[in-house]
Amino acid sequence: MKNILIVSGHTDTVTDSVANRTILEILAEQLPECQIDYLDRLYPDFKIDTAAEQAKLLWADVVVLQFPVFWFSFPSIMHRWMEQTFLHGFSHGSAGDKLHGKKLILSYTTGAPAEVMNFDEFFGFVRAACQFTGMEYGGSITTGGVSYQMREDPQMMSEIKKKASVHADKLIAILHQA
Repeated sequence: MKNILIVSGHTDTVTDSVANRTILEILAEQLPECQIDYLDRLYPDFKIDTAAEQAKLLWADVVVLQFPVFWFSFPSIMHRWMEQTFLHGFSHGSAGDKLHGKKLILSYTTGAPAEVMNFDEFFGFVRAACQFTGMEYGGSITTGGVSYQMREDPQMMSEIKKKASVHADKLIAILHQA
């Protein structure tokens, strides 16, 4: 299997996440050779270690961005990570070819049901970033209806975990083909 880097962009996977934490736990168990980069744990102060993150990107053949949709976009820490790692001379520019040929896959959750809107429309900037950096856009996996507001009800909490498990299984199947 190829080198897989999973970048977790949830702002609090330990105490505030159910679906994303469940997905990441399943990925870690099923794909022990992958590397999971928990941005919230590594950079609670948002001070990204550019060299360390670029080294992880150099190692990876496939990069998965795992995150909840916050106001129709990435969480702020994931935006910051991209700002600090996808730099001129590394990811783009006349000498910036370090990401060429690597595959990028979006894996995200939404509180709203997935069928209420086409969330992929919000991530056109990711496809543009792939084009700009020479990465291959590998598509997305979306799971909706996993709102944090549902955590108070044990039956709904169980449903969130089931949806997250199905999401993880779909992502694993794509990663085995990557």
